[in-house]
Amino acid sequence: MSAAVPHRSGAAPAGSRPAEARRSSGNSWRVDLRELGRRAGSMHELDRTLPAPEGWKVELIGVPEGAPVRLRLRLEAVMEGVLVSGEVDAPLVGSCARCLEPIEDTLSLDVQELYAYEGSTTEETSDEDEVRLVDGEHLDLEPMLRDAVVLSLPLAPVCDEDCSGLCAGCGRRLDDLPADHTHELSDPRWAALAERFASSPGTPGERNQEEN
Repeated sequence: MSAAVPHRSGAAPAGSRPAEARRSSGNSWRVDLRELGRRAGSMHELDRTLPAPEGWKVELIGVPEGAPVRLRLRLEAVMEGVLVSGEVDAPLVGSCARCLEPIEDTLSLDVQELYAYEGSTTEETSDEDEVRLVDGEHLDLEPMLRDAVVLSLPLAPVCDEDCSGLCAGCGRRLDDLPADHTHELSDPRWAALAERFASSPGTPGERNQEEN
């Protein structure tokens, strides 16, 4: 896919650019739609790598802030808005929910989302939290991709499907221990009695022999 072509401001001085254009240049996740236009069927391909924002994670695993997120997207103008579809690749780091060993992986997602034009039938017939809107001549990819990534993350990631977890007795990783690894478990009700006998100098019979 071809790389996205950055918007050129022409001969106008930088200070005279509209506020919307200045905001777009400061947010790499915002896409300028002026090149795409609104003619239904127009298409633009976007291939770029952006640093992951904060918060793309769940408790045990997520995309590190600043990690490279690869976007290979197609933006298509349709009657109701802009249809965004394509692939996203993001690195993951976290901990195994069973043994707490570090995990490194790559998340690959197929995404598709309609950004509706303001005043379109889609916008007017949908609840505010059910549809994403084109913001003037721009759209923001970050909220859509954040939701797609976070909803795809496992709540209980594992380093291996056969991970046996940790030993309840010593806390060591079971897969690193021999198969016959065990711990002697004593009944706490007998612990005081066992401690008393252990502290005695000898058995009753031995004490009697010593006295004689």
